[in-house]
Amino acid sequence: MTFENTRDSFDTQSRDASGKVVRVMVVDDSLTARTVLGKVVDRTDDLSLVGTASSAEQAIGLLDTVVVDVILLDLEMPGMGGLAGLPHILEKSGGAKVLVVSSLTAEGAQETISALSMGASDVVQKPEPGQFNAEYRADLAKRIRALAGAPVSASFEQAADESARKVDEPELRKAPNKSVDCIAIGGSTGGIHSLVQFLGKLPKSIVTPIVVTQHLPNAFIPIFASQVETASNRPTRIAEDGMELKRGEILVAPGDGHVSFVRDGARAVVKITHEAVASGCCPSVDPMLATLGEVLEGRVIGVVLSGMGRDGQNGAKTLVENGGIMVAECEETSAVWGMPRGIAEAGLASEIAAPVDLAHWITRRTAVAV
Repeated sequence: MTFENTRDSFDTQSRDASGKVVRVMVVDDSLTARTVLGKVVDRTDDLSLVGTASSAEQAIGLLDTVVVDVILLDLEMPGMGGLAGLPHILEKSGGAKVLVVSSLTAEGAQETISALSMGASDVVQKPEPGQFNAEYRADLAKRIRALAGAPVSASFEQAADESARKVDEPELRKAPNKSVDCIAIGGSTGGIHSLVQFLGKLPKSIVTPIVVTQHLPNAFIPIFASQVETASNRPTRIAEDGMELKRGEILVAPGDGHVSFVRDGARAVVKITHEAVASGCCPSVDPMLATLGEVLEGRVIGVVLSGMGRDGQNGAKTLVENGGIMVAECEETSAVWGMPRGIAEAGLASEIAAPVDLAHWITRRTAVAV
């Protein structure tokens, strides 16, 4: 078996301000894709291409000889294929993060969402002819750094946003003792795997309505909603204008708008909005948390799971100011501790824990109110 191994180039890579070089492997059966993705890594000072493989089987074998931080993985390959190989790659890579390379269209969405549910951390656009430009290179490098826990940019004012540096133990906010009319969940990079774990431990006896905002391309949302329904064993719908919260059901934000809520008499109903938000995300977690906090007068538990950036922090502040409760995923289980870190460092969280433990915590909080 022959591998394309560039491990010898590792020591020649220059480093960013943090001194960290991110070790990357590219797994794709297309020579063109391997070449394009490999060039992005080779031309970025703080990234090092330690190996490439044209199949999942080759990647698994190569992991015996190299140490990797991030693996770029195509799912559609001859032989075992990326999806079937993913559990073996995750197990053998010693904690490396997997970045799925996808067309970001409805075709292949099922496999991509399945991979994200199984433990892949993020998805990136598969390079098309002529797409190898500065914007594409910058976005890919940013995603790789975030997954590896390296600073996103040495010049950006939040350069250490996704860094691996330890912070002081955040102080927890005392949770108000009140009924809960909704559980609102937000996530991004790594958030789908965390969400599946969370929902899997939330008992069916909890019939509190659930709303989910997950950063995903719009073409992926129907498949994502189906995965959520399976993981939660609850009816799940994509949110549309005029829908109302229903006990025992889940609403999922569409991929091309923010799910917000307005008061219609005694009902809290959905209003899909498209305003610009501070995070630049669409859909954004901020409008969901802020409007639910206002419309339901704080009878909400907000959950922020793994994700890059600070989306959700502004909305969480509004929710808490209205008497709501916020919890966040801990650093140890987050693929990227960005979004939950924003909640924690702002002093908005009443609990910071792994997804399964957050589910147990919420079960205890809502048991009386259900």
